[in-house]
Amino acid sequence: MKQQVAREHGVGLVGPIRARSTRQSRKGTVFHRDAFTIGWDAKKVTCPQGKVSRRWSTPPSLAPYVNVEFSPDDCRQCPVKAACTRADARKVTFLPRDLYDIQSESRTEQQTQEWLSRYSLRAAIESTISEFVNGHGMRQCRYRSEEKAHVQHVLTAIAVNLERIGVHLPPAPARQPRNPTAPQGFLDWQHIPRPRSWRVATHPAG
Repeated sequence: MKQQVAREHGVGLVGPIRARSTRQSRKGTVFHRDAFTIGWDAKKVTCPQGKVSRRWSTPPSLAPYVNVEFSPDDCRQCPVKAACTRADARKVTFLPRDLYDIQSESRTEQQTQEWLSRYSLRAAIESTISEFVNGHGMRQCRYRSEEKAHVQHVLTAIAVNLERIGVHLPPAPARQPRNPTAPQGFLDWQHIPRPRSWRVATHPAG
């Protein structure tokens, strides 16, 4: 949990909240979860038409969540049912109160420029980790013992730094062709074709 990590380890978690993927969130004409008012103390949820939920449950799961159901009698007679649910009654699922507040706060915060600036630092760090893992095989160590693993890490870091330095260096000047030797000049004067490399002429196989 974000607050627990900050309190116990002094670390602030910076990461985007996953976008909503439900049918209600994908269609702008459908009531999504934020359109409902949650009464945490009374354990009741009120829909945009003023109807109150009839059931509040927290099923056992590895990921805690609250499941709320409305009465089918209220939903069938609702004039905006088509914009809410295709079932007989609407069901709303959301996180427990402490996690829900953190999620809502994070969704609002990640729209600010300050959050984007902080997240850009994490994106740069993640790109570096990806470069180490995918480009240099750092997912697994090539050697045994902590000392040898440390040497591998240091040498790999040096290689990555050299690669990055090479990107910023000016391009190397183009090589100037070497002046022909006297025998080569004689062949050119007599218009006799000659190979570009005497090695190719004497060793055709390379």
